[in-house]
Amino acid sequence: MSRIGRLPITVPAGVEVKIDGAVVTVKGAKGELSHTVASPIEVALEEGTISVTRPNDERTARSLHGLTRTLIANMIDGVTKGYEKKLEIVGTGYRVQAKGSDLEFALGYSHPVSVAAPAGITFAVEGPTKLSVAGIDKQQVGEVAANIRKLRKPDPYKGKGIRYAGEIIRRKVGKAGK
Repeated sequence: MSRIGRLPITVPAGVEVKIDGAVVTVKGAKGELSHTVASPIEVALEEGTISVTRPNDERTARSLHGLTRTLIANMIDGVTKGYEKKLEIVGTGYRVQAKGSDLEFALGYSHPVSVAAPAGITFAVEGPTKLSVAGIDKQQVGEVAANIRKLRKPDPYKGKGIRYAGEIIRRKVGKAGK
């Protein structure tokens, strides 16, 4: 039995969960999310807790059991607290500024790079070299943050680029170091 899949999910006050066949919809203070559960997995709601069960011990059912439970728990966390990824920019002349709901980066290219905010994602610029990506969908927040980081990955020689806050970049020595 999956250790994670076995754990019940408690539904906090102010969160409404609807299970309609294979579709689980979670509505909270910050918004609404829905997820379609894969076929062998069953989700049940009773007295403020959600339980995720699997019918057999086949490989696909086992692999989807813990995943489904975690995805539903992440949806509940998202509509109550939300998710946020912080990014920082390192490098001379590298900076970010907000242009409405979008971002405009100066990353050493010959042109400024602009990033539009997708639906459900908000950007916050805390300074010329610090920004955060926030939203209710954990996967979408992580993907947008990864795409922003991909604009100028941290350089292993000088450490310049966009990195997650607290990320440690392994540095290479270069030509002079022997």
